[in-house]
Amino acid sequence: MNEFETPQQEKINPFFTIWLHPKKTTRYVIQEKSWLYVIILLSIGYIGSLFTGYMDIGIYPNFPLWAMILITIILSPIVGLISNAFSALCTWLIGKMFSGKGTYAQLFKASSLSVWPFIVLIPIYLLWMLIDLNSLMNMSEDFGAFAIIGVLFTFIATIWSIVITIAAIAEAHQFSNWKAFFTLLIFAIIIAIIFILIGVIIGIIIVLLGLSYYM
Repeated sequence: MNEFETPQQEKINPFFTIWLHPKKTTRYVIQEKSWLYVIILLSIGYIGSLFTGYMDIGIYPNFPLWAMILITIILSPIVGLISNAFSALCTWLIGKMFSGKGTYAQLFKASSLSVWPFIVLIPIYLLWMLIDLNSLMNMSEDFGAFAIIGVLFTFIATIWSIVITIAAIAEAHQFSNWKAFFTLLIFAIIIAIIFILIGVIIGIIIVLLGLSYYM
């Protein structure tokens, strides 16, 4: 019997228990839920997550609303699987530095719970798009009532996502929340370094292309 096995596993509804009992939910999802269940919830969660990327993006009205929604739905499972696979790999390896006991499969399922709070944002963003799309796409120019509601719920979902992620990593690796926090912090630093390097490389390429143009 491993750390996740219990004589009788209490049946719960993970989507409802994740908010107040993230560790209990993580254990249940790892032990009881299928990969199909995890991937479906991960994909739905990334719809909400990708919707947040439309804030002040300024592509409307040049890009139609139906196309944005369709592309988001199509990309969500692809982006979700790739992102979750990478984050699970990093938190699995970093967690081993803190004597974590979780397997990669367990970390993959645990990491998927981090986007569940963004499922709540889907109806909010759909209403925002349908009622006041301009304030979503051009927030700096038109910050209305829906913008206030959208930003507030996005902030709450993001904070709760971080809380759930820490608890999920701790449960999957069977160590303390503090170790899970530092695992997530190291992972965030790695991501920041990668983006900085990509930005530097792109900047250098642009400068070189500009110099070659004038030479």
